[in-house]
Amino acid sequence: MNKILIIQTAFIGDVILATPLIEKLHEFYPESKIDFLLRKGNEGLFNEHPKLNNVIIWDKKKEKYVGLIKLIKQIRTEQYDLVVNLQRFAASGLLTILSNGKQRIGFDKNPFSFGFTDKVKHEIGNGLHETVRNLKLIRQLTGQKYYRPKLYPTLEDEEKVKSLKVDDYICIAPTSVWFTKQYPENKWLELIERIDSSTTIYLLGAPSDLSAAEQLKEKSGRSNAINLCGELGFLASAALMKGAKMNYVNDSAPMHMASAVNAPTTAIYCSTMPSFGFGPLSSVSYVVEVADILPCRPCGLHGLKSCPLKHYKCAQNIDTSAIPLPKN
Repeated sequence: MNKILIIQTAFIGDVILATPLIEKLHEFYPESKIDFLLRKGNEGLFNEHPKLNNVIIWDKKKEKYVGLIKLIKQIRTEQYDLVVNLQRFAASGLLTILSNGKQRIGFDKNPFSFGFTDKVKHEIGNGLHETVRNLKLIRQLTGQKYYRPKLYPTLEDEEKVKSLKVDDYICIAPTSVWFTKQYPENKWLELIERIDSSTTIYLLGAPSDLSAAEQLKEKSGRSNAINLCGELGFLASAALMKGAKMNYVNDSAPMHMASAVNAPTTAIYCSTMPSFGFGPLSSVSYVVEVADILPCRPCGLHGLKSCPLKHYKCAQNIDTSAIPLPKN
């Protein structure tokens, strides 16, 4: 097998949870050139990736359909031996069946799965982690062995955060794209109050999270709380998380970044549940969620823009004292 294409054009966390396929396919086919197709904005996850030949970028916002036609033409010329599509949406399915790939594998829920040479049953809620579901796509080629997600911070990334790696620090990624996945500000403040005053706190996130993180920092009254939102790329953030005493995250992309560098993780689940298969995978990891059984939880697979019942008990009723503190 000479050329392989992996397709995952969803969000940051989804791309990270696809990385076990890179690791496994590279081990089984070390001479193969592996390419990865992702959406524009996520390519920073793979800077100088040692096991990828090429990263193909699809600008969905600027030219979704014109870009799709261009991609189909580009990919057909590559004549891939294997195309693995991790998504269940029509555009990626169309791209897969028109890819000219000799073997085309994807999930049965994709509307174009009839054109795949091999399709795999996709199930949510059976307790399988998403990485296991994804690896099922190549099981017939590579066997049962499990591979973890993995990112490779570059030397430049490591150097960028070197001065930040003080003796005792934690990272908090306080926000989420989805409101109902986000631990509320007042609850983060309760947690910060419990953290030893000598521990440096780094607040991580995208440029769009800057204001929320700054407000959290100011309300905490901690002079050693440092807002890094928008200052670090994906891999530099992962490099910083790797050295933290603990990383406190929502059910969102930073959790998967921590998993991909095996950094200690405490994941706080509000409206969603770890049983969906998107939990932390680090060797040291904890899951915190509301102790009460709420008939409204979960209210969705991916989170919502607001609480449908307006009370947000799945977050507000989490006992902050149940969140483990970093160990010295």
